[in-house]
Amino acid sequence: MPTLEEHLEGIINIFHQHSAHVGDFDTLSKSELKKLITRDLANTIKNTQDQATIDRIFQDLDDNRDGEVDFREFLLLVASVLETTHKNLHRE
Repeated sequence: MPTLEEHLEGIINIFHQHSAHVGDFDTLSKSELKKLITRDLANTIKNTQDQATIDRIFQDLDDNRDGEVDFREFLLLVASVLETTHKNLHRE
C-alpha cells in the first residue's frame, strides 16, 4: 500500500508533468491547468469542458494575479478537492 509520502510525491510529479512550458517550470498557465483538470480531475470537478468553469478556477487560484498558478496556489486546488472528496465519502 502506498504511503502518504508516495502520494505527496505523486502530486508533485503530476504538477511538474503539466508545468513543462517554456519559461518557469514551476507554474501552470491557464491552458496547462485546464489540461491537468480535464485529464486528472474530470470525475471530481464538474463541467471541466466548460471554459467559464476553468476561467473561474484559474482566477480563484491565481492569488497573486500574475497570470500563472504556482505550486503553492495549486495546493489550494488539491486541498479543496481533497476536502470535497472526503465529505462525499462520508455521505456514501
